[in-house]
Amino acid sequence: MPATPRFSPRTLGIGAAVVTVLVWTAFIVIARASAGRSLTPFDLALARICGASLVLVPWGAWMVMKDLRQKDGSTASSLFGLSPLSLRVTAIAGIFGGVAYAALAYSGFFFAPAGHASVLMPGSLPLWTTLLAALVLRDRITPGRAFGLALIVAGDLVVGGRSLLHAFEGGEVWKGDLLFMSAAFCWACYSVVARRHGLDAVRATIAITVFALLAYVPVYGLLVAGGAVVSRIGSAPWGEVAFQMLFQGVGSVVISGITFTKMIQYFGPVRSTMITALVPGLSAFGAVIWLGEPLYWNLVAGLLLVTAGILFGVQKQAGARPAVMPAVPATALGRRDA
Repeated sequence: MPATPRFSPRTLGIGAAVVTVLVWTAFIVIARASAGRSLTPFDLALARICGASLVLVPWGAWMVMKDLRQKDGSTASSLFGLSPLSLRVTAIAGIFGGVAYAALAYSGFFFAPAGHASVLMPGSLPLWTTLLAALVLRDRITPGRAFGLALIVAGDLVVGGRSLLHAFEGGEVWKGDLLFMSAAFCWACYSVVARRHGLDAVRATIAITVFALLAYVPVYGLLVAGGAVVSRIGSAPWGEVAFQMLFQGVGSVVISGITFTKMIQYFGPVRSTMITALVPGLSAFGAVIWLGEPLYWNLVAGLLLVTAGILFGVQKQAGARPAVMPAVPATALGRRDA
C-alpha cells in the first residue's frame, strides 16, 4: 500500500498564509458590508464566539478525553475539561486572541468607519508584533526588516490616508481608531504568546474559543439583561445571524485561527504579520469589486508598497532556518511559563 503523501513544512506554511490572508480580507469586506445592518458589534462578537464554539468545544472535549485515555501525563486540560491546554496558557491566549480582540474589533466599528479598520487593524499589526517580539522573544530587528516595515506602513498609509486625515476632526471617530489599533495589539500579543509557548495550532484555537465562551457570553448576557448593552439578536433576520455565526465563527476563528498559528510556526510572528499586511490593499480591491467602491490611484500605489515591504521583510538571513516549532505538550508549557 503506497504511503500517504505528506506536505513539507514550507508547503504547509505557504498554504496557511494564503488561507489566512484570504479569510482576513473577506473579514474586512464583510465587516464593511455588515456595519449598517441589524446586529450590533457586541452581537457580532457573540455570533463569532458561539459559531466557533459549535465546532471547537466538542472537539476540545473529545481531545481532552482522548488524552485522558492515554494516561501518559504529557498533556493537561482546564475549564471543565473543555480546553486541551493548561489554565494559565488558556487564559493568556484566550484573553488576547479571543475575548479582547473580538470585543475591541467589533466595538471599533460602532465608532469609526470600516475603512479605518481595514488600515488600522492589519496595518498596525506588523509594528506591534515587531516590538513585542523584540521585547519578549529577543528577536533582532535587522535593517532589511526595518526597511520592509517602513514600506508596509507607507503602503497602509497611502491606502487609508484619505480617511485617516479626517479621523480627529471631531466626534467619536478617534475612539474607533483607538479600538482598532488596540485590537491589533491584542492579536499581536496572541501571536507572540503562540510562538513563545510553542502552541499547537488546533489546541490553541480550541483553548481561546473555550475561554471566550465561558468569559464573554455570561458577561454579555448579564449586561443585556441589565440594560447596559443593547442586543438586536432577537429582532435580526435568522439568515443574517446564521451567516455571521458561520463566517465570523467557523471562518474567522476556526479556519483562520488554525492557519494563522500554522503560519507563525513556519514564518515566525514578525514575518507572518508582514504577510498579513497584504490585507489592507486586497480588502480595498475587494470593496471595489463587491461593494462598488471607487478605485483610486492610492489603492494601487499602496498595494505595490506593501508588496515591496514584504519582499524586504521576509527575506531570510544567510544560514537562517525557518521558524518551525514542534508541538509542545501542555505540561511542558507550564514549565516554560516560569
